[in-house]
Amino acid sequence: MKPTYHSSFQMNRNCLHLFVFDLGATSGRSMVATLRDGTVSIKELTRFPNKIIRIQDKYYWDLFALYEALKEGLAFAASQNIRLDAIGIDTWGVDFVYLGEDGSILSQPRSYRDPYTVGMPEEYFKLVPKKTVYDRTGIQIMNFNSLYQLYAAKCDNYSPLKAAKDILFMPDALSYLLTGVKVCEYTIASTSQLLNPRTKSMEKELVEVMGISPSILQTPVMPGTIIGNLSAGVAKECGLLPIPVIAVAGHDTASAVVAVPAENKNFAYLSSGTWSLMGIEIQEPVITDDTYRLNFTNEGGAEGTTRFLKNITGMWLLEQCMKEWTIAGQKYTYSEIMELSDSVKDRRSVIDPDHPSFANPESMTRAIIDYCVQNGQEIPANPGEFTRCIFDSLALKYKAVLSDLQKVAPFPIEKLHVIGGGSKNRLLNQMTADAVGLPVVAGPSEATALGNAMMQAKGLGVVLSLQEIREIIRNSVSPELFIPKDQKK
Repeated sequence: MKPTYHSSFQMNRNCLHLFVFDLGATSGRSMVATLRDGTVSIKELTRFPNKIIRIQDKYYWDLFALYEALKEGLAFAASQNIRLDAIGIDTWGVDFVYLGEDGSILSQPRSYRDPYTVGMPEEYFKLVPKKTVYDRTGIQIMNFNSLYQLYAAKCDNYSPLKAAKDILFMPDALSYLLTGVKVCEYTIASTSQLLNPRTKSMEKELVEVMGISPSILQTPVMPGTIIGNLSAGVAKECGLLPIPVIAVAGHDTASAVVAVPAENKNFAYLSSGTWSLMGIEIQEPVITDDTYRLNFTNEGGAEGTTRFLKNITGMWLLEQCMKEWTIAGQKYTYSEIMELSDSVKDRRSVIDPDHPSFANPESMTRAIIDYCVQNGQEIPANPGEFTRCIFDSLALKYKAVLSDLQKVAPFPIEKLHVIGGGSKNRLLNQMTADAVGLPVVAGPSEATALGNAMMQAKGLGVVLSLQEIREIIRNSVSPELFIPKDQKK
């Protein structure tokens, strides 16, 4: 798709300023990335919380607050006299918005942490067998996948679904508010368990069998597609020209993987944040009896690649514990909590990070205590011991998942690239290297934002390939290397 720039917009191809809107499950940021002389740098503009709203026992995201935060970031860039060349948005996966016949938003998007989907996969499998669903989509069975959210809404006779003409995934919904143009970006759609990774099209029969019209599903577009220009009204409100809005790799992990500074294909990645996502990048999906049994997922990546991975509960565990400690008057920085954890020398208890009891408990510390009691383990007694328990558990989970990856990977895995905010956790990085027995390359911490920006540049035609993007990333960052302790001399 060719850019359709406003007549007054002229792009300086030697120096691009790219607006990055990166939304996580607990907070969001707006940033500006500068691409110049074969390197890219990133600067934070604004930061804001992203909170789940509980209304009458339903859990929602506040789309309109996020939209206001998006515009505030754009206006701040304009106030700093930053001449933006494009806009890109990435978010977490699976959640979506219902749109009416006239394009109106019919409801705030339900959160994947809403328990209304508990038990829904098992109910849905009475319509379509579990193995058939996996064979068609290659996606890890998780109760909050969009497929089961739709089925839960259908079973609840949910009014927004009954009136919906379209659904838009979170980054596409925000882009729609900026441009008035509806698209369905490939990587974010691939998280839904509604997309066939072989054909890269929606599996409409999975929706039809519920009695829902498949017309609510749009044809996916690839990362780097220009959606349209910033609408005149929004441009005026923010003090900007009507610059292009680009469908980047809209799933935040897909954007992060774009920015892996790998020199060849023989790597695994661990995108470490609220969620940990461990996988490999391959050209074609892997959907077999073994991957079904191991519950691996085939999600979309840049240039039509497949991110073969597994979702693992990540720093969510620690984030929720820290909230409790803060409320109780024990407020710690991450540096302080790392020191407390490092002072606990022996492994005392281990949990399964993906146990259902940790999904959204009223108290995370109580959930961890209950798990340890039920499994006959020593109970953590203070924040340092809770943190050490979490880190030990994550490192061992990473080891188990990487072992499974090595069994199905079509190449030898030589390194583990840890990207995202968790790459700054030096203690967990070393524990991970020790556990998996491979060198861990940590960084960039801003992988998602950098990947978002570089897909904007690709959409503008300034960079031409994923290989070129990764060369620019390698020229721009200095990752830290962690060697397994048994390989150190």
